Amino acid sequence: MAARINRWLRRVPPWLLYIGVALWAGWLFYNGVVGQLGADPVEALELAYGDLALKLLIVGLAVTPLRKWTGVSLIRFRRAIGVTAFFLVLAHFLVWAVLDVQTLGRVWADILKRPYVTIGMSAFVLLIPLAATSNNWSVRKLGPAWRRLHRLAYPAALLAAVHYIWLVKGFELEPYIYAALIGALLLARVEWRPRRGPARA
Repeated sequence: MAARINRWLRRVPPWLLYIGVALWAGWLFYNGVVGQLGADPVEALELAYGDLALKLLIVGLAVTPLRKWTGVSLIRFRRAIGVTAFFLVLAHFLVWAVLDVQTLGRVWADILKRPYVTIGMSAFVLLIPLAATSNNWSVRKLGPAWRRLHRLAYPAALLAAVHYIWLVKGFELEPYIYAALIGALLLARVEWRPRRGPARA
């Protein structure tokens, strides 16, 4: 079954993900402009962009465990997943900064005074070098350091989950499910080695 799925996936070009996410984001923004996103279209845009970005971060974390446990490989899509996730995080940030908060002074004040904004900005900052180096030239130039740099995706995903939990008003189960998935996927990357007993004479 895994081999059949992998053969089908090899026929799907990764650039379809870029186009699909860009079209979806543009369509959603258009709906906000024409008043189809409810009473607060800015908040609806923020939540929608942020929610899909977090889902893509989770999918990106799942690539290696999925291949290890099932044999299904999404490796060729991992770069597209990461870049589109960053694009949506950037869109989430811009909607908040430009359309919601609107002034640089208030943006900075919110980053300093509101913990959920501070956490969210920390996740955003961690993702910037990952997006900037998601190209073949950077992989060749950085060598082994490239892989170490891209481990920043782990704390970025955790911070993004905490940001979402603190952002929502009241109790909602969805952010906690995302946080649990991220925690489980990170634990799945740990190499558990059996503890050796004392050497016998």
